Amino acid sequence: MNASSTLRERETAVPRPRSASGNSKTDETYYARTRELFDQLKSAETAPAERDEIYRNLVDLHAPVVRRIARRYRNRGEPEEDLRQVVTVGLVQAIRDFKPDYGKEFISYALPMMTGEVKRHFRDRTWAIRVPRKYQEKRPELNRVTSSFAQEHGRSPTVAEIAERLEMSVDDTLELIDASSAYSALSLDVPYGTEEEDKTLGDTLGEEDHDLESVADRASLRPALATLSARDRRIVLLRFAGNKTQAEIAQIVGLSQMHVSRTLSASLAKLRKQLVPEV
Repeated sequence: MNASSTLRERETAVPRPRSASGNSKTDETYYARTRELFDQLKSAETAPAERDEIYRNLVDLHAPVVRRIARRYRNRGEPEEDLRQVVTVGLVQAIRDFKPDYGKEFISYALPMMTGEVKRHFRDRTWAIRVPRKYQEKRPELNRVTSSFAQEHGRSPTVAEIAERLEMSVDDTLELIDASSAYSALSLDVPYGTEEEDKTLGDTLGEEDHDLESVADRASLRPALATLSARDRRIVLLRFAGNKTQAEIAQIVGLSQMHVSRTLSASLAKLRKQLVPEV
């Protein structure tokens, strides 16, 4: 399966995970479809063709998230298409390793892996020295082959497998991989735009996308809140969504302020244990 074609197909037809302006009906459609695909994946462990099709469907379903993460890092000297490939590798790894039986929503598990793959890419693959032109030209193809293989097989390819797909010798492939790991960094002071514009590359960097960061928090918090009793959940929501004081909550629910305080402490401890498990 080719990651580039997968990302280009059905870009507007997939449901989106919750955003700041998300709609609950779309959220439920997304969660239901994700659970359905993982149920199919669990029952298709001995059928490689069906398993590959499920992987493709899950990648398609999360194409909007892949694009958003790639756009977030696109002004750092890397082509956006390459960044999509990197994010997709993280997505495929998340699909491979995710355990639905743990009770977490997939998006809360996948987002850290997808963004982490991009950060590792910039940390490990950014070079600051010049390399032969033939390796510079081969580097995008190397990335595409590596990403495509990871999607097809659920693991990273060996050097021999990369060499076979690139139609190169193992020695030349090793040199290409070494050269690609020294990808040249761009200074933020590099001029950007037309000659008339007094602008540098650093001026084009956007701000942190807080809405994107909240996707994982929202997706993780929702099932955690569902584990609380109706009364405890109401008290938590009144305090943190309704911005009520403990005294006001006590009047609303008909309990003492001390009881409300203890309930909040116990509920927050329970939520914290689920959202931030001990390592």
